[in-house]
Amino acid sequence: MRDTSHLGQVWADRMTRSERDQSFPDSVPRDAATLMLIDRSGTLPKVLLGRRHHGHKFMPGKFVFPGGRLEPHDAEMSSLSDLHPDIQAKLNVRVASPSADFARALALTAIRETAEETGLLLGAKRDEPPSTPGEIWAEFAKAKVHPDLGQIHFIARAITPPRRPKRFDTRFFTVDATAIAHRIEGVVGPDSELVELTWTPIEQAAQHDMPTITGVVLEELLARVEGGLKHSLPVPFYFMENQVYHRELL
Repeated sequence: MRDTSHLGQVWADRMTRSERDQSFPDSVPRDAATLMLIDRSGTLPKVLLGRRHHGHKFMPGKFVFPGGRLEPHDAEMSSLSDLHPDIQAKLNVRVASPSADFARALALTAIRETAEETGLLLGAKRDEPPSTPGEIWAEFAKAKVHPDLGQIHFIARAITPPRRPKRFDTRFFTVDATAIAHRIEGVVGPDSELVELTWTPIEQAAQHDMPTITGVVLEELLARVEGGLKHSLPVPFYFMENQVYHRELL
C-alpha cells in the first residue's frame, strides 16, 4: 500500500486562492457524507464523478462525488445489514454525540444523496419494499431496493476550514459498482444539479477541475484500493486548526 502521509501538506499546498479565503463569518460545519462509486471490473479501477451545473453558486462547474448533508430521516431508514464494526467505531471518533445510529445515518446519507443526484440506487432488490421514513426515501420503496451497509467502506473525513461561506464535516465512503441495484433515468442532465457523469480511472481523475480536497481524497482511495480495502486500515481526517492544516489518522 502506498504511503499517503504527505497528503496533509499536499492539501495545504494545492488549495486555490478562493479556497484559502477566510473572510466570511464563521459557522459550525454541517455533518455530510459523500460516496465514491468505484468500478473494479476492468484493468484500471474507475471512479464515478459528476460535473456540477455552471449556474450553481457553490462550486459551479466542478467535478465532484455525489453527496450532501445529513437529514433527520436518514437515521430512520431501514437497511439489510449494519456497518462493519471498525467503520462504526471510526465514524464515532471526535464527534459530539457518538452512537451507532449516528454512524449508520452518515452512511445512509451518502446512499440517498447518490440516488438523488445520479439516479443510481445502491443496495439489493427484494420482493418487498423496504420500510422508508418518508418521501425523501420514496424511490427506494418504489424500486424495492434495500440499502446494504455491509457494502460500505470508510475512506476519509474532512472538515471545511473555518470562515468559509459553507462548511461541512464530510465523511467519504466508497462502494463497488456491483452494488447498483436500480437506475432512475433522467436525473442527470442540463437542468439538473449534475449535468454529466463520467467514469474515470482513479489515477487520472484528478485531472478534472475539482475541489482540492476531492483530488486529495482520490489519492487516499487509490491507496486504500491497493491495500485491499481492509476495514482495519486507518482513516485519514483532514481539518484546519489555529491556521494549521492537519491530517490525523482515525
